[in-house]
Order: sequence, then C-alpha cells, then structure tokens
Amino acid sequence: MTTRERILHAVLRVIGTDGVAGVTNRRVAREAEVSLGSITYHFASQHELLREAMLLFVAEETARLSGVAERHLDQPVTLAEAAALVERIALHTRFGHEEIAPLELYLQAGRDPGLRDAAAECFAAYDRIALTVLSGLGVPTPERLAGPVVALVTGLQLRRLATGTAGASIADAVTMVVRGAG
Repeated sequence: MTTRERILHAVLRVIGTDGVAGVTNRRVAREAEVSLGSITYHFASQHELLREAMLLFVAEETARLSGVAERHLDQPVTLAEAAALVERIALHTRFGHEEIAPLELYLQAGRDPGLRDAAAECFAAYDRIALTVLSGLGVPTPERLAGPVVALVTGLQLRRLATGTAGASIADAVTMVVRGAG
C-alpha cells in the first residue's frame, strides 16, 4: 500500500470514529503512521483529502461488488436469486470505521458543495453495478430502476447501521421494487 493510500485509509478510519470534524492533519498522520509533511505533500487541502478518501472507498467497494456480481451472475439467475445475493452481500458487510465513513462523507457533501462531485461519482458507480445486475436479469428499462434500487439498499443499510438490526428483508424490498416496475 502506498503512502497516499495509507493516508486515505487513515482518513476513513478517523471519519468513521469521530466524523469529519475529527480529521486533522496531525490525527491522520498519527493514524497512518506517516510524517505530518506527508499529508501536505500528497494533498493540497482538506477538501482534496476528503474527496480522495471518498473516491478511494468507492473504487475499492466497486471492485469488490463487481467481482461478486461477476462470480455469481455469470449464468442466468432469477430475480429471487439475484435479490437474495444482494441481501447476502449487504448483511455480510461489516460496519467498521472505514465502512461508516462514506455515510459521513455523503452527509458532509450535503453541507459542502466541494464534495458533491465526488459523492455523485460514488453513487454513479453503485448505479452502474445495479444497472449491470438489472440488465442481466432482463429487467425492462433497467436504467430507470438502478438509482431507486441503490437508494433502497443504501437506506436499508443505513437503517441497519443506526438500529443494529437487519430490519426489513433487502431481498423482499428489491424484489418488490423490480416486480412493481415490470
């Protein structure tokens, strides 16, 4: 892992622990085990540091989810099977500090227009994965449903994080949305 990546992962851990307000160059340097100068060498501003941390997370998460989709959806599957796969992936996602951090960053993007493009890139990546899965299922006009499916899964994951319980079945919810659109 490069110094830059260590710094970005440290930013995600700090945000996941203490929120965006906890991100200081000193704290990140200590967490990443790098010199304070490394932070300013690699990142010109706090905006850049936060933006790049968000983009690193989504790049890694997109690669992980795309790999899962490719492994499991390389042959025809039913809607029920695909929905069950989405639920398994969601329920096996642990909520460590680095997984909580993007949710904090999305909220921060609501306050800070400088982060909105990065947040939009993150959701676009999730939309692309949803579009791939929906297209593979033969859903008519999958582009209409990709965003709502991502919003549904994200909302249910946020609820799971906030309450500590799984709550509503993700598989049932995804199935209802896709069937209702057909």
